[in-house]
Amino acid sequence: MQWLAMITMLIDHLGYAFFSDERYMRIIGRIAFPIYCYLLVVGYRHTRNVNKYLIRLMVIALLSQFPFMFAFNITNLNVVFTLLIGLLLMILLDRIPSRLFPISILLAAAFSLLAEVLHTDYGAYGILLILIYRYMPGYMMVLAHFALTLIFILTGHMSLIQVYSIFSTLLITASTELRPDVRFAAPPRWLWRAFYPAHLAVIAIIVQGSIHGYF
Repeated sequence: MQWLAMITMLIDHLGYAFFSDERYMRIIGRIAFPIYCYLLVVGYRHTRNVNKYLIRLMVIALLSQFPFMFAFNITNLNVVFTLLIGLLLMILLDRIPSRLFPISILLAAAFSLLAEVLHTDYGAYGILLILIYRYMPGYMMVLAHFALTLIFILTGHMSLIQVYSIFSTLLITASTELRPDVRFAAPPRWLWRAFYPAHLAVIAIIVQGSIHGYF
């Protein structure tokens, strides 16, 4: 699943930066972000040291920011900041007793608003999707993801193309519910952690080189 996330993200970013007329590349790219959100939840569930997990995400987010800005000529915060906010939220929610459920709702709303105010990639949509993967069982994830996406599309906060992201949750659910015993080969840890900033850096060099006439 990690390989699929990296490959589809790369296709999406290449389409955004160099092939804006090739809509199919952006459609394929919708697969990536939900998988990253799901893997964040899995990583949080199994990590032995959540503080190191937080620091690792922060480092990746900071290393990726300038390549992200120069690759796509935007000033938003990159998507790893969204994942970082989502991780912080999960940690805090796990420390709130179940009897204080209203506080959990307010906290989730506050962190979603924070993502919007900071203009992180995917913003509140990303935070809420992380919570869906954290708390929704089985095929309820698919329905919740579909409802969330539909709301953001109808309110004008997302493009219609985002509906294709539902296929990610279908894939996740099928792999965990139908074949939970199947394990796919994961990429080396160094590659998984370095891929996001590294591929953005390469795209940024090419884009900026083209703008300034170096290529």
